[in-house]
Amino acid sequence: MAKVIEGLYYSESHEFVRVEGEYGYIGITDYAQNALGNVVYVDMPEVDDEIEAGEDFGAVESVKAASDLISPVSGTVVEINENLEDTPELVNKDAYENWIIKVELTNKEELNELMDAEAYKNFCEK
Repeated sequence: MAKVIEGLYYSESHEFVRVEGEYGYIGITDYAQNALGNVVYVDMPEVDDEIEAGEDFGAVESVKAASDLISPVSGTVVEINENLEDTPELVNKDAYENWIIKVELTNKEELNELMDAEAYKNFCEK
């Protein structure tokens, strides 16, 4: 069973959001990194880019496949995880610690559309 952490928000495309104040840290879930296999490249947006919920903001490439990153929320990118530029495999070590982007949330109501840990566990088991 993939690791699912309480208190995060999850999307059906296997991204998570960890909310801290007005900011959201977005990455891929443990389930997603496991399905992808060894991550070799993470394509990230630029700082100050606007992202929209439900739209691509980058991609994760593994030895097996490439997968678009679909943003679970809308916001402005305030930081990217620069560690992933040189060591993308950190996503495999701990997907939740190694978030991909940090955004300033523009609409916290969007979080209500996402799954909690329990709902995401059930979703992954289907």
